[in-house]
Amino acid sequence: MIKIPFHHLIRKSNIEKGPSPLLLMVHGFGSNEEDLFSFSRALPSELTIVSIRGPINVQGMGYAWYNISIDPLGNKTYDNHKAIKSRDEIMKCIEACSEIYNTDNNNVTLLGFSQGSILINAVALSYPKKIKNIISLSGGIDPKIINLSDFDLTELSFYISHGTQDMVLPYNQAKNSLQFLEENNINFDFESFPVGHGVCPENFKSMLNWLNKRIL
Repeated sequence: MIKIPFHHLIRKSNIEKGPSPLLLMVHGFGSNEEDLFSFSRALPSELTIVSIRGPINVQGMGYAWYNISIDPLGNKTYDNHKAIKSRDEIMKCIEACSEIYNTDNNNVTLLGFSQGSILINAVALSYPKKIKNIISLSGGIDPKIINLSDFDLTELSFYISHGTQDMVLPYNQAKNSLQFLEENNINFDFESFPVGHGVCPENFKSMLNWLNKRIL
């Protein structure tokens, strides 16, 4: 029996005949599936929206897709093995949504925030034939968890945004990581906003305008 490998929330599409476009939401470290799902009421009704919960329980906070360790000097290390496992499980989730919720395999959008954003970037660049649009909020590119595909990457559409005052994932660090996309001739739209680690109303409006032009 096919099933989605993560606890999740769903908002079904208003499309009654035929498959619907899928929007898969991937939250950040220490959050949960309800966070990004709060966007759902403002998103196009044609979308089937599935918001998934990370497999790691972060005590007293929420959930994560892979662990982050910080040494006494403030240096961070990441569980890349678990990150790659989560990356591949998200791919299985997309395939399961097609079977369970009748979503369109040719019209899949990923939306991620922070750690979820880093992860969906890795999903798209590792499995570009399966993804159409990527909305990457307050994240970045981590080549260590990307198995860069040999297939054509030019069909991918990236919307990337970041707060210039972000102290969790610093703006300059995140922006510099996008060089990976440039080096591989991958087109993307990038916007910055004068906020911290979050999504301001202007950011959301811009993202929504971008998405509306691409989902149908």
